[in-house]
Amino acid sequence: MKYLKVIAFTHKYIDLKDLGRFVICNETLESRLGSVKAKFGIPEIFYVGTCNRVEFVFYAEQQLTPDFVKDFISSLNFCVTGDKLEGIASRASVYEDMEALNHLLRISCSLESLVVGEKEILAQVRKAYEQCREAGLTGDYLRMVMSRVVKTAKEVYTHTNISRKPISVVSLAYRKLRDLKMCSNARILIVGAGETNQNISKYLRKHKFSNFSVFNRTLAKAEHMALELDGKAFGLEDLKHYKGGFDVIITCTGATEPIITNEIYQSLLSGETDKKVIVDLAIPNDTCCKVTESNAVHFIEVGSLQEIAQQNMQDRYEEQIHAERIIERNIQEFKPMLKQRRVELAMREVPEKIKAIRSTALNSVFADELQGMDENSREVLEKVINYMEKKYISVPMVMAKEILVNNC
Repeated sequence: MKYLKVIAFTHKYIDLKDLGRFVICNETLESRLGSVKAKFGIPEIFYVGTCNRVEFVFYAEQQLTPDFVKDFISSLNFCVTGDKLEGIASRASVYEDMEALNHLLRISCSLESLVVGEKEILAQVRKAYEQCREAGLTGDYLRMVMSRVVKTAKEVYTHTNISRKPISVVSLAYRKLRDLKMCSNARILIVGAGETNQNISKYLRKHKFSNFSVFNRTLAKAEHMALELDGKAFGLEDLKHYKGGFDVIITCTGATEPIITNEIYQSLLSGETDKKVIVDLAIPNDTCCKVTESNAVHFIEVGSLQEIAQQNMQDRYEEQIHAERIIERNIQEFKPMLKQRRVELAMREVPEKIKAIRSTALNSVFADELQGMDENSREVLEKVINYMEKKYISVPMVMAKEILVNNC
């Protein structure tokens, strides 16, 4: 695990609004990670961005010194001033080697989540990895790491009660919304058709809410989600001109600037004066601060859910201990597997190198001597060389595996 590295920004040490500055949109992810990969000579990398964490997982030789972390973050071209960037970079959590693997297993088992026990984090990590794998940003090393991450998380969710009746950020948001006793025909505007909004809309649909309008940058995705909700679909730009009124806005997009500005909010009100509800689960918030400052609204955001999440963590303490035992066992199992894989990869070159030596011997070093041999002698020599070639290929492989087994 010598070269596994993680640079993490989480809700534990960074304000959620500052955390939102490090979100990378899907459209620029490949180019920005590719640029960093080339600059630092990083063979493999992937990025995870959720509602309460941003993490860069990579395979590299560099030590994660404060200067390296600052240079790494600066190279990603976030819209953050120099002083602000230095302050936030200093609050990054860094993990190397076995600590990095342990950290990845803990977050994928939701032990580091805002709400311990929420299974969504595993799906988010897998999706993030797959996106980077398809973009050619990862390789064999991170493939093995992710395979172990998924295996461990599944064991934790299967063999502990950590996710029994899970309370995710989405379900916490729904419970707060439910406490406001909205009627089932409340007019609900859903801004963003991503995974988070899909999940909360399932709660709403399940509890008989029926009046939905879905807005999304890609209209086809809005149409797909609206079809499931028996609602109406609109492009994101249509928010500026929408006059259908609303009781609740649920928003979660990957935008780096506010979607619900005060100007748009006033337009959406269409003259209505009753108190509205905004559920904003985006990081950074999709709702401009002027909206909450200038209007009477029930505002539900990720940050407001932390107190409930803390109680949730306390309730699951015993299950965390069980989960950590599973994690430790998987780490110990993974060490020899990684060593064996390294041996396998190294041994791949042995047959080709031996064949190259054989070719040089026959066609160059001993070419003149071979010319003087009769056909029968050449045939015997060919058999001897073939036999020795096979032995030279198999012997180091067997010895390497024996050494590996004896040292595990």
